Amino acid sequence: MTVSTSASQPVTTQFLSDRYEQVRQLSEQICQPLATEDYVVQSMPEVGPPKWHLGHTSWYFENFLLVPHLPGYDVFHPKFAYLFNPHYDSVGEHILAFQRGLMSRPTVDEVYGYRAYIDEAVRSLIIEQGDDPNLRDLILLLINHEQQHQEMLLADIKHIFAINPLRPIYKSIDKSTATIPSPENSTTSTRTGKWLEYPGGKYTIGYGGEKFAFDNEKPSHCVHLQDYSLACAPVTNGEYLAFIEAGGYHQPEHWLLEGWMLIRAEQWQAPLYWEKIDGRWWVTTLSGLRPVDENEPVCHVSFFEADAYARWALKRLPTEAEWEIAGAPLAVEGNFLESGRLHPTPASGTTELTQLFGDVWEWTQSAHLPYPGFKTYPGAIGEYSRKFMCNSKVLRGGSCATPMDHMRSTYRYYFPPNARWLFSGFRLAD
Repeated sequence: MTVSTSASQPVTTQFLSDRYEQVRQLSEQICQPLATEDYVVQSMPEVGPPKWHLGHTSWYFENFLLVPHLPGYDVFHPKFAYLFNPHYDSVGEHILAFQRGLMSRPTVDEVYGYRAYIDEAVRSLIIEQGDDPNLRDLILLLINHEQQHQEMLLADIKHIFAINPLRPIYKSIDKSTATIPSPENSTTSTRTGKWLEYPGGKYTIGYGGEKFAFDNEKPSHCVHLQDYSLACAPVTNGEYLAFIEAGGYHQPEHWLLEGWMLIRAEQWQAPLYWEKIDGRWWVTTLSGLRPVDENEPVCHVSFFEADAYARWALKRLPTEAEWEIAGAPLAVEGNFLESGRLHPTPASGTTELTQLFGDVWEWTQSAHLPYPGFKTYPGAIGEYSRKFMCNSKVLRGGSCATPMDHMRSTYRYYFPPNARWLFSGFRLAD
């Protein structure tokens, strides 16, 4: 899988057109390994069937771009708004999230036909009106929205396949084309106990540039921090295994009350996708079942699990401000979607900050709340982030399923604290 890393280019009409085509094609490329039956499965209420993701991202362009801005545009199907509107109540009624997998129609072919219809109309609009700065900004938002769904497609496909007792493989890794960093010289012992210190003081966080950023990243504003330290690397499988073996999932003193109630009700004993076979831990990946590599960052843990581990280790999770101050000077590079690996990779021991970007989204202790001076997008699309500024925690840095040119140090990902089917891990702070 390849995507451009040219997000810093000037936003010309040609750039906008190329970017649109590239992102739309990648969504369909992600779905190429699927059988028709795979497109309709909803393995839990939070998972969207792949067919729904393809239809929803197309409805997004139709409802927010084509209907209001392309004269004479006719909607593809009058009921698609009901099927593919996720939560925009100001737009109209919509199917409930847990019912998305109950719809056998439209067929997969019809959804792809819908995408082609939308693509043709968007091409015409970009040619005719692509130099309008307001329209350009809207198109960039819709493109970035589809990139978010590309990562969710992969996370949802992984969950759909993981619950299947036949253990289907989404895609085998071709080592001749996938960029897979070598685990040579990677050991748990070289990673433990290495920290970087950051002085307290007045800092600026949030996005203040001229390029694209989501509304919840804005505006830039001042924060005051105390002295703090960050672990050089995310917590590894091996380090997390020590927590499991020490009885961490059975010791309530490490857990927030809601987390403790959750793990008891759900009988969690390890990260999602881990299972013990003949006394050894294995993990389901998009390329099949494999032994747990103790040197990889732990992945598919909830905020509650990350917080409990930090408490057990006598540390804490960083705030999102602490994370952003550490990440702001660094280049956005690492194990992203472009590597083709679709799984976290080990890193060699280092005294520098490593794997801050890519591999796993990193839970912070910060709630997803509006920044001072936050403004929503105008109109119905203003529900984009505002609706979710409650009961969610912020994650930072991107993952092995995130397009690299979608990431910034200011990017705020957010999920409920019980979520763990996303590619989520964490690093410690002190």
